[in-house]
Amino acid sequence: MKLTCTILFIVIPHITFSQNNWADANYVINKKEIQIEHIDSWWSNLQSNNSIPLVFNDSVLFLYRGNAITVEWMGDFNGWGYVKDFSNKGKKIANTDIWYLKCKFPVDARLDYKILIDGVNWLIDPANKFQQWSGVGGGSPNSELRMPHWQEDFLTVTQTEVPKGELIRDVLINSKSLGYQVTYSVYLPHNYKQYGAMPVAYVTDGYEYMHQQLGNMPATLDNLIHQKKIQPIVTVFVDNREPVNRANNRRMNELAMNNKYLDFFAHELIPAIQAQYPAKTDAKNRAIIGTSMGGLTATYFAFTRPDVFGLAGIQSPAFYTRPQIYKLCEGNADVQLKISMTTGLINDTSSDSRKMSEILKASSCTFQYHEVNEGHSWGNWRRLIDNVLLDLFGK
Repeated sequence: MKLTCTILFIVIPHITFSQNNWADANYVINKKEIQIEHIDSWWSNLQSNNSIPLVFNDSVLFLYRGNAITVEWMGDFNGWGYVKDFSNKGKKIANTDIWYLKCKFPVDARLDYKILIDGVNWLIDPANKFQQWSGVGGGSPNSELRMPHWQEDFLTVTQTEVPKGELIRDVLINSKSLGYQVTYSVYLPHNYKQYGAMPVAYVTDGYEYMHQQLGNMPATLDNLIHQKKIQPIVTVFVDNREPVNRANNRRMNELAMNNKYLDFFAHELIPAIQAQYPAKTDAKNRAIIGTSMGGLTATYFAFTRPDVFGLAGIQSPAFYTRPQIYKLCEGNADVQLKISMTTGLINDTSSDSRKMSEILKASSCTFQYHEVNEGHSWGNWRRLIDNVLLDLFGK
């Protein structure tokens, strides 16, 4: 099929704008002299059409309007400043207060970003309505770039017509293994008593996986169970934050191949869940799921205690923090686990994940692997939670 493009022109005194936003932007950038009222009109039109950032095929034009000495765009695309060879410094359009940055990304990418003003002030893009929450503890939103072929996964979105499961929040357990209290929440499918004993998924960083603006995993569970795409499952969301001081997140210690944390699950948490809820008791019906450091932990738990966890959901695993994990998995080639692993391709963990995937392909594990053009963020992980659940519990 031959595609054609027709550009209509609007004539304004002293300047000509088209109805092609990309062409207009390049006109404004390259124009030596332009009256402020025409700039105001152009900018107002972009805002009213929710056209900032401007996207055309694989090209992006980030825009910011305001007084500044320097303007930079920081985000998944430059590792939030850690990738130094990505040109992220904005240029100023002559005789205006508008700054811009041209980039190219995969057409199906989705990326988090912020605008850095004068090297000190971090801003949500004031002209972009799309946001994605991120950060340990779920505290801060980022602006969100959606490339033209990116599509939202509606299995991860709360659907008003879908029956909701029951969520029992903030249960305390005193751990002898850890020497302190741990909080967890339990998801039970809608009308769960009809199902009898069910498989169980244990999820680290449980607060964030539950959070509506982060993982929103209860909604994904509701949708998948309602559509009969997965078995009804009990899900235990384990909170890594200290119960009496939620600002103290203990994840970097608990999720770093911590044998005491594994003992807590095996000898304290799992027995408590099985005593109170309709949970199947065999390893092949028990999963451990986590992202980043939690992805490392899911791998460690499953390969260290396959008699406890027969299923593992591994999202953007932080294997680089504990490279000995590769030897552990190579040394357990006969372990028969069901594993689902996901990663982003833009400054996420794809290199380490691909290395591990080769090890798992050579093992006797049942292994599924998913990659997306996204960064190390909750937008990425939420989008792929349904893939993990389908791989582990799909009918």
